[in-house]
Amino acid sequence: MIALLLALALTAAEADSLATARDLYASAAYEDALAVLNKLPNAGRPADEIRATDQYRALCLLALGRTAEAEHAIEQVVAADPFYRPATDVSPRVRTAFSDVRKRMLPALIQAKYSEAKSAFDKKDYTTAAEKFTKMLEVMTDPDAEAAANRPPLSDLRTLAAGFRDLAVTASTPPPAPPAPKPAPPEPAPPPARSSYTSADANVVPPVVIRQDLPPFPGQLMINRIGLIEVLIDESGRVESAIVRQSITSQYDNLALNAAKNWKYQPATLNGAPVKYRKAVQVTIKAERPR
Repeated sequence: MIALLLALALTAAEADSLATARDLYASAAYEDALAVLNKLPNAGRPADEIRATDQYRALCLLALGRTAEAEHAIEQVVAADPFYRPATDVSPRVRTAFSDVRKRMLPALIQAKYSEAKSAFDKKDYTTAAEKFTKMLEVMTDPDAEAAANRPPLSDLRTLAAGFRDLAVTASTPPPAPPAPKPAPPEPAPPPARSSYTSADANVVPPVVIRQDLPPFPGQLMINRIGLIEVLIDESGRVESAIVRQSITSQYDNLALNAAKNWKYQPATLNGAPVKYRKAVQVTIKAERPR
């Protein structure tokens, strides 16, 4: 009897497996496949199995015509893996359903990924920031994201993400190994002083904002615009020069640059001594909502 009970338990476990659900789906037993999938727990299972379970649940719901539930399941799949696309052998209706949900969700997911990457960059976790900016830019090349990615605000985020990614890659690249010391060398000349420093220099204390006001935007915008101004802050905390790296509009760029000349900071320091510092200032102009 013990052997019989063990055999029955093993049979029940196999009946509630992901492989069983796949077989039931392949044989068009969608209700039975969905029942098996709904019994599978998420706790203790690998992430790829949980993702596959969500994918097959969405396919079963679509096959059963339960569109609203299917869209919710597809949203979970896309949120977990923005790159996921159903296999080419599924019906056009299934591919269209996934494509519609991805077109709706990907713009928001791209902006969320930008925020995550920028947060890592601000924390000087440049390796993580470079990886996250790269993945964000890869998502923007997806055909379902292409239309939104080619117009603001995502087109502005693409330019900013590419710039921050390049800065992160440079900052995360280890310096070259020093050359082997030569025997009995003469006293070396002191290394030339750096003309300026950036956030990539971990031993430099960044400048602290005292005044960094921007002028109001003249007129109205229909969509949000994001720009980037790079300023060179001198040893006294004043702005020595400023340049627009990402434009808002030509008129507002000039207003912002004139304002930047009057910005004031507590200067950056290296070993307690003030130094020049290049700082990137993100400028966000929000569209006015219609009343």
